[in-house]
Amino acid sequence: MAVIKAGPGPLEDLGTFLRPFASLVRRAESREALERYTTGLLADLPRKTASDMGRALPRTSGQRLQEFLTRTGWDPGAMDRLRIQHMVAHASVGEGVQVIDDTGLPKKGTRSVGVARQYSGTLGRVDNCQVVVTSHYVDRVFDWPITARLYLPESWTQDGERWARSQVPPDLPFRTKGEIALELIDRGLDAGVPTRAVVADAGYGDQPSFQDGLEARQLPYLVGVATSVRFRRAEEVDQDPGAETPAPYQGRGRPRRAQRLEDRIPSHEAGGLVDGLPEEAWQVIAWRAGTRGALVKQATRLRVYRVGYRGAATTTQGWLIGERPLPSHQGEAKYYFAWGLDALELDGLLELAHCRWIVERFYQDSKGELGLDDYEGRLWQGFHRHVALVMLAHCYLALRRTYGEVVTRPPPAPWEAITDAPPAPVRGFPPSRPRQHRRSTTSRA
Repeated sequence: MAVIKAGPGPLEDLGTFLRPFASLVRRAESREALERYTTGLLADLPRKTASDMGRALPRTSGQRLQEFLTRTGWDPGAMDRLRIQHMVAHASVGEGVQVIDDTGLPKKGTRSVGVARQYSGTLGRVDNCQVVVTSHYVDRVFDWPITARLYLPESWTQDGERWARSQVPPDLPFRTKGEIALELIDRGLDAGVPTRAVVADAGYGDQPSFQDGLEARQLPYLVGVATSVRFRRAEEVDQDPGAETPAPYQGRGRPRRAQRLEDRIPSHEAGGLVDGLPEEAWQVIAWRAGTRGALVKQATRLRVYRVGYRGAATTTQGWLIGERPLPSHQGEAKYYFAWGLDALELDGLLELAHCRWIVERFYQDSKGELGLDDYEGRLWQGFHRHVALVMLAHCYLALRRTYGEVVTRPPPAPWEAITDAPPAPVRGFPPSRPRQHRRSTTSRA
């Protein structure tokens, strides 16, 4: 069903949805500001800045909304946790995945927190922008945002004046995007997100520390990898497990060193390993029904050992997966690495790899409809409060879309809210979903 966008007046059920979150603030004026700000994000306005929403909505002003972001005492992390628990109860059928990604928010000037000339996948180039790392929940029926954090470039850690002016916590250390992603995953796990695996694109598949962190947490994962990422064929490593142990050092001459694994076993780039497989190793796989028919690719896989930081040998063995368009189709070859997912067949792995597209739809909806990139404040806390409220509004719309109303009753049995028919037998991971759940999260009435 189409979701009716908010007008100047309050939405009938928004107050019901926000009632648990009102406990995060103390004063009645702050609770009203929470409702007004969320209504503004849902309103049919060209821009969702505090000043624009304050002028358009009754019973508030731009100053009040800005104070709610910067001066009122409430924790966006606590709001995220409460929202996550609500969504787990009412919008999850379990065995989901956490999708990790980041998005760029173009900015002018240098005073907004985290802004710098840096690469943005959204823009496809290096430009002046902020970059936000996000985690997103996906299962075979539902999807919704988990949490997010702003990435601070290293140049910010070396500029104490900007750091203090933006009110970044003084004890906050520099974190790579991969380290931020691990923090977000932990937040989701602590809040009860049922996580079967983690999925990320090649920007995270080229960060050995990120993969090390997932393996330390015993979290299966599938990440995209660039063609230049190096692996070792499992059969080559297993056939030459190690050179003979050198004789004990007798105190004369230079001590003998055991030959390193990377010296004995050659490393291969992902593209060369996969593209060198014979034609009979490739399978034609359709992983999902699209608007123009089935989505089909050729795919293959082989067992490999992952190469660690600076080419160091690792004992991590998994599947290197390659996909390419059919001979009569256009497109680029892509590569993935999967760990801890040996129970999945190749079609299940390819399905899992392609569930990442859902987060792109979230970015499109949250920017185009909910004002994610309209925040004009400059402070660390105000930015994360704005993002938390955008995710809150998005989850409200997701529940409205699914149930037609705000959910206050216990959650239904899996699939009950979608169809009266029982689900089809599921083999491996099934992120595909009914047709009515492929539309945009929000739409104009």
